[in-house]
Amino acid sequence: MNNPVIQTDLAEILNKLDSKFDEKFDKLDSKFDKLSEDVNNKIEKIDDRLNKLEVGQVRLEEKVASLGKEVTEVKDSVKEIKNTQKTFSTDIADLKGAKSLIIPIVVAVTTSILTLVIRAIPIN
Repeated sequence: MNNPVIQTDLAEILNKLDSKFDEKFDKLDSKFDKLSEDVNNKIEKIDDRLNKLEVGQVRLEEKVASLGKEVTEVKDSVKEIKNTQKTFSTDIADLKGAKSLIIPIVVAVTTSILTLVIRAIPIN
């Protein structure tokens, strides 16, 4: 049963298979290494993009916060303008009331002065 030719052929076949398996595994290892490198590169790119997005988000949040402050300031300014407008309206209404009093007073004073001037002229 121990045939030397079969054992030699079997050993050669096993050595060839072993070397082919080694080659295939080496190719697979190199492919997996390349694939792993590609995946790592893509993950790094995604991480960089994510970092840029986070920085952009922080900038946008700061701008939104400053815009919120500006809107609040504009609202306060509008309130002040409305109060000033209301005060001016009241003052103008008061002036109109004073005007209605001043005109008759001016007419009365003018009439009195004219009356005095006319009486001072001698009529002979």
